[in-house]
Amino acid sequence: MSNDSVPVYEAPPEKVQELADRVMRQIEGIYQQHGIQPNAVQQQMLQSHVTAMASRSLSGEPLPDVEAELFEDIPSETLVLAQQVVDLFGNLPREEAWLLSVHIEVARSNN
Repeated sequence: MSNDSVPVYEAPPEKVQELADRVMRQIEGIYQQHGIQPNAVQQQMLQSHVTAMASRSLSGEPLPDVEAELFEDIPSETLVLAQQVVDLFGNLPREEAWLLSVHIEVARSNN
């Protein structure tokens, strides 16, 4: 199966978890640098999203269409942090950063 010439296959769960764990460790560092302290629920939601991102990164599964207008109120600093995280994967589209920015902005609002 393929989508827009990108192969799509089921990524092994252990590889998905390994990648997600590595990225979560890097996110922890980014959060510490910026004084972001998510609560337990926010952390769990972030973990779930990062795991889904890892799966898409490894499998080639695309995101459904995402409208940029939905993220116009997200501060540019938050979008930059989200893009830094997405860049860790090396092969995900910018729409992933838009979605991830919501998690980051909610966690930033704790401070």
